[in-house]
Amino acid sequence: MASVEKRDDGRPRPWLVRWRDEAGKQRKRAFTRKVDADRFRSEVEHKLNVGEYIDPKAGRVTFRQYAEQWRQAQPHRPNTAYNKASQLTKHAYPVLGTRPLAAIRPSEIQAWVTGLDLAPSSVRPVYSTVRAIFAAAVRDRLIARSPADRKDNRISLPELPRKHVVPLTVEQVERILKNLPVAYRLTGLVAAGAGLRQGEVFGLQAVDVDLDARTLKVDRQVQLVDSRPTVAPLKNRPSYRTVPIGQVLADALKAHLDDRPDGFLFLDAGGGPLHRSRFGDNVWRPAVKAAGLPGVGFHELRHFYASALIRAGLSVKVVSARLGHGNAAETLNTYSHLWPDDEDRTRQAIDDALKAHVPHMRPSDGK
Repeated sequence: MASVEKRDDGRPRPWLVRWRDEAGKQRKRAFTRKVDADRFRSEVEHKLNVGEYIDPKAGRVTFRQYAEQWRQAQPHRPNTAYNKASQLTKHAYPVLGTRPLAAIRPSEIQAWVTGLDLAPSSVRPVYSTVRAIFAAAVRDRLIARSPADRKDNRISLPELPRKHVVPLTVEQVERILKNLPVAYRLTGLVAAGAGLRQGEVFGLQAVDVDLDARTLKVDRQVQLVDSRPTVAPLKNRPSYRTVPIGQVLADALKAHLDDRPDGFLFLDAGGGPLHRSRFGDNVWRPAVKAAGLPGVGFHELRHFYASALIRAGLSVKVVSARLGHGNAAETLNTYSHLWPDDEDRTRQAIDDALKAHVPHMRPSDGK
C-alpha cells in the first residue's frame, strides 16, 4: 500500500508519497499540497490493485531501443523480418528513434505519417509496424496509451487510389510467353496457368508436381532476404494449397521434368534459386518490352488466371482458394468488377419476389 508523509526539512514540496511497485521496489514522489499527494496515493493503490500500474520511469526508454527489442522477439519469416528492419531504419528511426516512448504524442505520429515520402500503399505497412510497437509497449505497461492508435487518436492515413485490374488478353499472354527465353518460358506459363505468385513459382520443386492427378502443390516460396534468394514459408496459411492444372500446363511440365527430374524447377546460372531482381532485369522486362507491353509486371499473369476463372463462372470461394487468398473479401476487393453484373436478372428476381404479395398500385386520382 502507499503512504503519505510530511517532511519537516523546509523543502518546497514537503508531502511525500511512498509505495512499492509490483516488483517490490520502493518508489516515491513529492508534492506541494497534501490534497495532491492524497489523490496520487489513491490512484497508485487503485492501479496496483487492478494490475494497471505503470512505472513512471518506464516510458523513458527510447522508441528505437524498445522497437529493436520488439523486432527481435517477433516470429517473423526471414523476408518479413528484413522488411520490418528496413521500414524502421529508413522511415521511423530518423524521426522517432531518439524520442522517449512516453513523450511521443498523437500529433507527432500524425505529422510523421503525413511527412512520409512514400506512395499511399507503402505508408500503411510502415505505419502498421510502428502502431504494433506502441501497442506492445502498452501491453508491457511501459506507457498507458498508444499515440499511434487510429481509433482513439484519429490518425489519418493517405487515401489509397482505387484501382481496377484490367486483365491481359490471351493474345497478350501468348506474346509475352513467346518472347521469354526458352529456359524460363515455363515460369510465365505456370503463373498464367495456375495463378501462382512469382515467389511461389520460383519455389516450385519437382516433388510438387503430380502429373497423374494434374495438380501443383504450393508449399514454399523464394524471397530476397538481404539481397539473397532465400527459401521461405508462404504468405499465410491459405497460401498453402494444391492447384488443379490443365493439360496444356501439365504437358509443358512433363517435358520440363524430363530434363530436370528433381530439385527446383527453375534455377539461375549458378544452379541456385532464381533471384527476383536479376530475373526482372535480365529476363522479364526485356520480354515484355519485346512483346510491346513495357511496364507489365509478372503479377499480371496471376490476374489473367483469376479473370479466366471468373469468366468460366467459378464462384468467389473457388477463385479465392485457387489464388491462396486469406479470405473471399480479399478476392472481391481485387476482382469484384470482373464478375458479370446481370441487371435484367436482378430486376426479374425482385419482381418475382414481390409481385405475388404487393397489392396493385394505381396512380392517385386526387381523391
